[in-house]
Amino acid sequence: MKPNPVVWFEIYVADIARARRFYETVLQASLTQLDDPTGSSQMWSFPSSQEAGGAAGALVKMDGIAPGGGGTLVYFACDDCAVEAARVEAAGGQVMRPKFAIGPHGHIALVVDTEGNMVGLHSMR
Repeated sequence: MKPNPVVWFEIYVADIARARRFYETVLQASLTQLDDPTGSSQMWSFPSSQEAGGAAGALVKMDGIAPGGGGTLVYFACDDCAVEAARVEAAGGQVMRPKFAIGPHGHIALVVDTEGNMVGLHSMR
């Protein structure tokens, strides 16, 4: 296995417009609509670069796939995760655990989006 083996992630949603507003508000980033050649889903990708490390991913609304917590947890990189966590409730989400230290690995906050998905926010400060 290569280092940093995750290359793509999908966060399943019930309401793509609501979820898109949540993530754009909390992360202060613009998502980009992706074409689905099968016509069976709607996808909005997070900003990404082929040259940068880390994984790219998207919000996905797909028939038969429900959003929700439990299972895999995606962490978003932040300069200071307390800043993004402070935007969560105003964007319609819930802070489950505010920023806390994880030793030499920095800090994280755990939040729930408008669709019921738990995601993490990570920063080194």
